[in-house]
Amino acid sequence: MSDTTQPRRSTRQQAAVANQLAQLPDFVSAQELHAQLRDEGESVGLATVYRALQAMTAEGQIDMLRTEDGEAIYRACSTTHHHHLVCRECGRAVEVEGPAVERWAEQVSAEHGFTDAHHVIEIVGTCADCRTV
Repeated sequence: MSDTTQPRRSTRQQAAVANQLAQLPDFVSAQELHAQLRDEGESVGLATVYRALQAMTAEGQIDMLRTEDGEAIYRACSTTHHHHLVCRECGRAVEVEGPAVERWAEQVSAEHGFTDAHHVIEIVGTCADCRTV
C-alpha cells in the first residue's frame, strides 16, 4: 500500500490564522485569535480557527499548551525542540532548552524498552513582572 498523504492545502482563512499567530509574542487562545482576526476585518469562523490551529499543532508548526484551567493556548515557536517557562499570571512564555532533561528522557525510555519517545515539558510559575513584593 503506497502512502498517498498529500500536504495540507492552505486556504485564505488558514493563512490568515497562521499570519496572525506569527505576529503575536505570547500564547493566545483560539477565541482571542478569532476576535483579533475579526477586528482586523478577516472573514473567518471560529470553527475554522480551531481546525487551522489543530492542523498546525499536529504538523508541528505551532506549540500548544494547556492553561491551569485546561484551556488550549497557541503560539508560533521556533522549529527546534524546546520547552517553556510559562507565567501563570500574564501568560508570558519563554522558550528554554534542557539538555539534561533530554538525556534523562532518552535514558528512562531505553531502560523501559521504549523507542521513538517524545516529551513535552512546561514549567509554570510567576514571572518577575507579575511577582508581588
